[in-house]
Amino acid sequence: MGWELWVVETLRRALAYGTPLLLGTLGEIYAERAGVLNLGVEGMMILGAFVGFLTAFVTGNPWLGFLMGAAAGGAASLIHAFLSITLGVIQVVLGLALTLFGLGLSGVLGQGWEGRPLKVSLTVLSVPYLKDIPIVGKIVFTEQNILVYVGIGFALLLWFLLFRTSWGITIRSVGENPATADALGIRVSLIRYLCVILGGILAGMGGAYLSIVYRPSWTQGMTSGMGWIVIALTIFSVWHPLAALGGSYIFGSLFYLSFRLQPWLAPELLTIMPYLFTILAPMLLSVHKKLRRRMGAPAALGIPYRREEE
Repeated sequence: MGWELWVVETLRRALAYGTPLLLGTLGEIYAERAGVLNLGVEGMMILGAFVGFLTAFVTGNPWLGFLMGAAAGGAASLIHAFLSITLGVIQVVLGLALTLFGLGLSGVLGQGWEGRPLKVSLTVLSVPYLKDIPIVGKIVFTEQNILVYVGIGFALLLWFLLFRTSWGITIRSVGENPATADALGIRVSLIRYLCVILGGILAGMGGAYLSIVYRPSWTQGMTSGMGWIVIALTIFSVWHPLAALGGSYIFGSLFYLSFRLQPWLAPELLTIMPYLFTILAPMLLSVHKKLRRRMGAPAALGIPYRREEE
């Protein structure tokens, strides 16, 4: 395979593998923009993966499986929202607990389902005319699953809502200064609930994508730390939906290269790179408050809001 074909194939596969990362990151961006830190993304993704696979396997309908996976993620996020927003539970501890809960529950319920291949799949598209565009057509518009385009569409839509509408201003104001937003008549708790639930829905979608599209089967722990990479990608993308596109596909290419470069490099060197960044990104964010603000982190991120305390 020539270098051009090799690069094209790498980037094309990066779109496929980066899609669940993109979906999860978009949801986490909205949750954090509203001021809620959700470290339970891994748990939501694995629940979405199991419920999505189970639904698609039993019903033979992959779209229904995808929707049920999203619903599973949304249900888990509702637990996080209630405990963190209404009860004011420490968000870091709560997120870790939710991840362990999701991994444990999916592991127990998934016993007996491992190794069963999913015989249905979602549509793979080659877009007429656009697929003939040099280089780009082969990467983006040739034999891509329809959910790749759904992910890109979500990124564009959520960017527009966050930065070009009054809804986006409301969300960002809640994440920056909830007391001021409250004084202006904005229902802070409601906005945070909606954003956290949206984050859970998108995380569930990402998990369902893994078990229905990318690897159409169920394997315990199949998310393999992707939820933690989502947390790092949220910081890497400076809480911006369009930047999440590039970041997700960069990480997707690293995963693909870990297999392609095995004859020349130890695959462990490439495989650990996404996880290494998962550690480094939060460390950089915590070095100094000025760096945190310069990167665009919401000022009230992770801080519970209580009206009577203001």
